[in-house]
Amino acid sequence: MPPSATGGPTGGRGPADALRALSRSLLALARGAQQAPPQDMLHQALQTLRELVPFDAAWWGEVSAGDVHTGPRNWLHGSIGLSQSFAQEWNELSAVDEFARQSMTRLGVVIRERDVVGDIVEHPEVVAFSQRHGLYHCMALTAELPHSGLMFFVSVYRPQARSEFTDEETVLFGEFVVHLLQHWHHVLQRLQSESASRPWDSFALAEPSGELLFAGLRISMALGEACPGWTGTRVPLEVLQALPRAPCSLLVGKSCRLRLEPCGPLVAVSMASRHQKSPLAPRELSAAMLYAQGRSHKDIAATLGLTPATVRTYLRTAYAVLGVNNKLALVAALRNG
Repeated sequence: MPPSATGGPTGGRGPADALRALSRSLLALARGAQQAPPQDMLHQALQTLRELVPFDAAWWGEVSAGDVHTGPRNWLHGSIGLSQSFAQEWNELSAVDEFARQSMTRLGVVIRERDVVGDIVEHPEVVAFSQRHGLYHCMALTAELPHSGLMFFVSVYRPQARSEFTDEETVLFGEFVVHLLQHWHHVLQRLQSESASRPWDSFALAEPSGELLFAGLRISMALGEACPGWTGTRVPLEVLQALPRAPCSLLVGKSCRLRLEPCGPLVAVSMASRHQKSPLAPRELSAAMLYAQGRSHKDIAATLGLTPATVRTYLRTAYAVLGVNNKLALVAALRNG
């Protein structure tokens, strides 16, 4: 009987079988990280996860937290069993999605719908969205994607007719996704090192077809500003048309200058800058980027493993080095640096 027919990865067998199933899945994940083309790795990894923790639909990618004025934003994604409009529809209602907010607040922790719903009445837009896409049982994990200014997430879903995710499946899912993120980060490090040295937040990787594998927050914000209506996932049309010409430089909009360079089977896209690297130290840059997203000192401290006092010190340094004196100026400096 296939795993999906049992309602769980072990079909009612003991913990030793679950441990063996996890071990096999992690070995398969490691092989895929070493052997699969980068553009296929995440999709293959989710198929491996599906054998360990059966699901009907999945969504993964990069997201920024937003602030008090704007909701979270999905910048690029992959999916299994979901419509092409899923991410754009979610972006339009993300500000009222309590499940997503909880996942982004509790980084590195697996969240299920039962952990969120409780006494909270779901927003009608979220309910309609879930019904439209046949989502009922949900499970997700969100974690910081180092140096990018963004977070990486994996969400899996089952319809109402299926059983909810069990405690055992929650543990297996969490362990698998933590390993997946580590492998993905190593893949990105390798690819980033093969291209011109650029800060992670100002760097992106695209397939020749224009599909994005990775994009940092600063380059995503710059492209969004230069190309109103850009929804992420694929590079804007102007960049797509220039990909075959790489290596080359490109001006998008009025002020977004990009450098395109071959990177194995991919194309590295980076923001042109007079500086080869950020004037801020990596931890200072991470703190500043998170603060610019609207995160509190306490949230930043928890995310980066620092004390709030150290976060305040990093932010004072960032303000001084970048020559700004308020948050709006900080956002602009980070975006254009």
